[in-house]
Amino acid sequence: MSTPEPNRGLERLFRETGWTLRQFAWEINRIGTERGTPLKYREPSVHQWLRGHIPKPAVRPLVVEALSRRLTRPITHAEAGFPPPAGEPNAGPGSVDGLIDLGRHDMDPSRRSVIGASLFSVALAVPNWPDVVGRMESAQTGATQRIGMPEVDMVIAMTERISDLDDQFGGRHARPMAASFLVNSVAPYLRADAKDDVRKAMMSAASDLCYLTGYMAVDEGLHGLAQRYYLKALELAGSSEDHLTYCTTLRGMSVQAVDLGHGMKAVRLADAAAAASPQAGPRMRAFLAGQQAHTYAQTGDRSSALMYLRAAEVAMEKAESRGKAFGSYDPAALNYHISQVRYEFGDTRGAIEAMQQADRLRHSIYRRTRVHRRGTLAERQFAIGHLEAACATWHQALDDYPMVQSGRADDRIRTMFSRLRPHLKNTTARALYERARSVVPPRLLT
Repeated sequence: MSTPEPNRGLERLFRETGWTLRQFAWEINRIGTERGTPLKYREPSVHQWLRGHIPKPAVRPLVVEALSRRLTRPITHAEAGFPPPAGEPNAGPGSVDGLIDLGRHDMDPSRRSVIGASLFSVALAVPNWPDVVGRMESAQTGATQRIGMPEVDMVIAMTERISDLDDQFGGRHARPMAASFLVNSVAPYLRADAKDDVRKAMMSAASDLCYLTGYMAVDEGLHGLAQRYYLKALELAGSSEDHLTYCTTLRGMSVQAVDLGHGMKAVRLADAAAAASPQAGPRMRAFLAGQQAHTYAQTGDRSSALMYLRAAEVAMEKAESRGKAFGSYDPAALNYHISQVRYEFGDTRGAIEAMQQADRLRHSIYRRTRVHRRGTLAERQFAIGHLEAACATWHQALDDYPMVQSGRADDRIRTMFSRLRPHLKNTTARALYERARSVVPPRLLT
């Protein structure tokens, strides 16, 4: 029989507790007594677990509970190096444990390179709405606290604050904050005792936060990680019967796919988002149809792209006539989609015009988006030979860039340098190049 590998996860947690082997065993025995199953574990058993021997299935939850109490944070079976509990609902992909593991890896810089290495999967299995309804209801078993609507309202408010930070400063710093909040506050709330309406409202709020965290992962170029957050958002949205977040997440997955050039996958996701939103208001219809237009344009389906673009324009007219809705799909976003459709069909000048209109209409709070979109606009101006106009737009992007921590913004700056280098004999290009060298991080200069 081969010798098992040491349990590195359990070792790391054990060191963090500061316990001796005897203290660890004693705490497990105490929790067993609390639960009506007195135990008599001693130091040799704990030593064997650390060396890689797996405790009996009935004992593993006690080990996890002991560590959670000592470290004052949720600990999962996976983090302790144990297999998921066999036959328990929480062992599945819809479990709170899975959410904790995902968030904890994301908030830990030493592990972030591992999760970031995963790539966007075109073959990702996306659950349909009926498949996720009620999926996480059993996560409330074994609750240790009771929550009400104040806790739900707090999660909603925190999500809005994190979203504002992302809009203004980019997601590089905001995403680990969101992951930490998911692990340390939201996950325990999902396990807490609550009335049915409160429980569903909490899962809905958690779904929205998962979607936002996935969106920020996309911004950083961590596409496999983003997909994992998006899937959690879909599961939570289904369990809370939150059609809005479910559709919004599918649309976000379509945006990710189309931006990576996976047109057919993007079409399927955009269509699924629209189909799952049976009672959408005009702004939501514009939000969904605009994305459908972009995806169909990328696949070369001109008639469908123009049909959905017109549908988005009509819906936007109706939405705007009912009053402004700051923070949701707006005329700036619609003009971005008009620009993308035109660009996909080779009308670069028309794409530039629509992108400029989007820039004029965009609210000032969306600094991160402004940097990214202006970088794209400048690239298109450059592509048709308008060097000085492109330089002027890049200067505008640089005005905001030092305040933004965003992978996509970094990509636009890298592209700017590569475009400018062959034209440094031009006075305008040289002035921009020198200014950029003084305000961007050295890592972007190579």
